[in-house]
Amino acid sequence: MIPLKDTIVSRSLPVVTGLIILLNCLVFFQELRMTDAQLERLVASLGFTPARLTHDPSSWWTLVSCMFLHGGWMHLIGNMWALFLFGDNVEDRMGSARFLVFYLLCGIIAGLTHYLINPASPIPTIGASGALAGVLGAYFLLFPTARVITLVPILIFPILIEIPAVVFLGVWFFSQLAYGTLSLGAEEVVGIAWWAHIGGFVAGMLLMPLFRQRYVA
Repeated sequence: MIPLKDTIVSRSLPVVTGLIILLNCLVFFQELRMTDAQLERLVASLGFTPARLTHDPSSWWTLVSCMFLHGGWMHLIGNMWALFLFGDNVEDRMGSARFLVFYLLCGIIAGLTHYLINPASPIPTIGASGALAGVLGAYFLLFPTARVITLVPILIFPILIEIPAVVFLGVWFFSQLAYGTLSLGAEEVVGIAWWAHIGGFVAGMLLMPLFRQRYVA
């Protein structure tokens, strides 16, 4: 299922969402200019590696830097498209400054969740997926009755359907939970930090009430 659009119109300009997307794109374009060896060193330095944190707690800052690196075009486009679709409305309800702190906190908690499951992993993790999952968790609670216009491939014939946000995001979360459970002990083989997604989503739901602005009717 590919989300194309939601039915909630943002009431304000999503400045932080746009800046996060721009920064991720600029970093990725810089990655494209690097040689394989340079890129490998960059990921090793700025990616979040659980085993590194275990032996060197001062490397905690990589929980933040890893959010702005991506492993390929599809990785970048998938994350930034979802942030574009859902981030504007969450930012609208929180305000730009609060949303930025919320986004970073969700990414950090997502990384720590991955760390708790794989504290000895020597594999660097990169990408905005954990922070994005937090945005999805907040959206899940803020806009459960919103509709997500979704492209669904049926054999070779794609169709467009409107799916309630609570269903779309609920299915997404439980798919992450299922894959995360199946991949316990095999995270490095699969290559996806499922538990970072799970931790980010739950963090988003728990933190949302603390960051949501109170509007006066």
